[in-house]
Amino acid sequence: MRVSVFPDRLALARAAAHDAASRIRAAVAGQGRARIVAATGTSQLAFLDQLTREAGVDWSKVEMFHLDEYVGLPDDHPASFRKYLRERLIQPAGIVRFHLIDGGGDPDAACEALGRTLAARPVDVAFVGIGENGHLAFNDPPADFETERPYIVVRLDEACRRQQVGEGWFKSIDEVPERAITMSIRQILKARAIVAVVPESRKAAAVRMCLEGDVSPTAPASILRTHDDASLYVDTESAALLTREHRA
Repeated sequence: MRVSVFPDRLALARAAAHDAASRIRAAVAGQGRARIVAATGTSQLAFLDQLTREAGVDWSKVEMFHLDEYVGLPDDHPASFRKYLRERLIQPAGIVRFHLIDGGGDPDAACEALGRTLAARPVDVAFVGIGENGHLAFNDPPADFETERPYIVVRLDEACRRQQVGEGWFKSIDEVPERAITMSIRQILKARAIVAVVPESRKAAAVRMCLEGDVSPTAPASILRTHDDASLYVDTESAALLTREHRA
């Protein structure tokens, strides 16, 4: 996995957005369309802002999928990832083909329907983050590294739910849903390329687990090291606990 360290969050976001846009442009040029997966959360805000400013991306030929969503949360709730993606990616970029996870109905049915659509063709590039607990999407530790289902229903651990409060999406942990729909680990790894955007000091321990521990379900993002084309973008804060070898 390629690791790039930047002096601050904006420099990181610009570089990651340039990489992501280049991959989208290449897919459109080569096959007439691009399929992407988008992540959410405060760590992705600057990246998505920069990505939608990139020149020369024909967003009308981009089909977007959604990494994860809470079960039972209305799509107009401030913490809804459907709302987040509409406001920060879909509308600014002008994406017309998108598949958002409906967490308001039967979650198993939603997984099945969206999974069929996603599995129909390969994803060209997936944009992901890493949680404070090391999760990838909402695959909290210990993550399921074996299931082949594209989307699964999971129970969120306390560390994950507290992160959502800390980021300001909810006022208390009691408000955070206990279940979510998430793209599975194996499905994420099926993307031709993965761009991981992980700024901020609160992610430093998770970044270290991702890069320097064993590849293990207890450190879900460590699985990224097994992908042939994965790039990790960190800033000096999130890279602070890495050994010199990985910070070079």
